[in-house]
Amino acid sequence: MRSIKESSDELNPLVITTGAKLTRAAGRKSFSDYFAIAFATWGVGFMPLAPGTFGSAVGVCIFLLERWASARALIFAAGHGWTLELLESLRVAFALLIVATITVVGTWAASRVEKSTGRKDPSIVIVDEIAGQLIALLFLPFNASIWLVIAGFLLFRLFDIWKPYPIRKLESLESGLGIMADDILAGVYAAILLSFITTIYLLF
Repeated sequence: MRSIKESSDELNPLVITTGAKLTRAAGRKSFSDYFAIAFATWGVGFMPLAPGTFGSAVGVCIFLLERWASARALIFAAGHGWTLELLESLRVAFALLIVATITVVGTWAASRVEKSTGRKDPSIVIVDEIAGQLIALLFLPFNASIWLVIAGFLLFRLFDIWKPYPIRKLESLESGLGIMADDILAGVYAAILLSFITTIYLLF
């Protein structure tokens, strides 16, 4: 049995997967179904054009919010004798916790939405783009220029749409795991390249 795997962005071609068995959930939706839809789409998944790009933009907003919170924490730390090393450790731990939470819950939510819609990787699911985008920006310095943030956004979109090896192969994984895995690896690729760009930017 063959099923069409949708893309979160129209620029990304359709992928045909084999062996996928999807069944549309019958009856009334439960609270878990509605929560899964909300978490998987973050609202912007229903955008008629390029929902994946809007999902990445949500990831950037979460990143900027985390940086804003870190700046407020820095002010608090200065008044309570906390060291910068401790604050940086807490910031990194908090950022990793956000990524891990979105990835784990997103995998569950994507799987549930996939089953309820009866479609392989439905385009309304953009939580994978959010997770991937956060990973792409994960290693930026605390005081990184907004231009580096924009570069991270563009790099992630490039890898997410281009899908160099083995990103596209990961799409064939089962259910929510396949939905999330390719964007996570795209985020890793973007993070590596962005780290090189950041180093050059800071040196010159």
